Amino acid sequence: MVNSQMAENYTVKDLLNIMARLRAPDGCPWDQVQTHQSIRANMLEEAYEAADAIDRVDMDNLREELGDVLLQVVFHARIAQESGGFTFDDVVDGICKKLIYRHPHVFGTAEASDPEGALSAWDAQKRTEKGQRTTGDALDGVARALPALTRAAKLQSKAAKAGFDWREVSPALDKLSEELEEFRNWVKYILLSVCGDKMAVVEEILSWAGNGEDDMAFKYNIVRMFEEEREEGKAEGKAEGKAEAILDLLGEVGAVPEALREKILGQKDLEILRGWLKLASASRTVEEFENLFMK
Repeated sequence: MVNSQMAENYTVKDLLNIMARLRAPDGCPWDQVQTHQSIRANMLEEAYEAADAIDRVDMDNLREELGDVLLQVVFHARIAQESGGFTFDDVVDGICKKLIYRHPHVFGTAEASDPEGALSAWDAQKRTEKGQRTTGDALDGVARALPALTRAAKLQSKAAKAGFDWREVSPALDKLSEELEEFRNWVKYILLSVCGDKMAVVEEILSWAGNGEDDMAFKYNIVRMFEEEREEGKAEGKAEGKAEAILDLLGEVGAVPEALREKILGQKDLEILRGWLKLASASRTVEEFENLFMK
């Protein structure tokens, strides 16, 4: 039971009791209805505010912000306890066991004489704990909720440990271009060989993303890419149609040489094809068209 009178000092046990009281049937209407999902953004916001206090070297504010971060931990633990998931004690038990297991150089027989050796021991224990046998497994373990640039840096750091790294910018940019082109070709393959329905593919890809700022930027670029593909497709279709119309007109007045046919079909500029169409409609023979064409 929590005393309504303000005490001089409180402990973690008091914090747990306060949260239980807030979530009780006669507690706070707002706290009662919260879920893991509804306060997800709060966890991120409080972590960023704590990071800001660290950057400003503001210890008074950092103390306050760490309390807000702790509140989020207690809040989520209480929600989970009510649904039979886990308790705050389970959270503490888990992190204690993790710290002991991942510090074999402190609690075991391994050795680490410097920070790099300690980090190496931590990473090795983590890979064993998570069953990460390959670099791909380690990359899959990077949280997808991280901001895009933070996640990219973390992915690159892990990839670099496997030798996937460059000392200069140029080769890295070349690799980026290569990967983007592979992604674009993959999307085209789905469009042409699997779905046939371009918008169905767009909707499927967009469904993979969330609603954060990074996700919205991704969605925008996907839609823009498909719009460009659609416009390119329209232009190409019109060009093919005009080329065929030119060949049909010439076919009525004679045999079209293969070289001329290939040149007409290979032209994609609509303005040029419109001019050729006028020439074809005015030509009485294929030779006459060719003479005008060569000019």
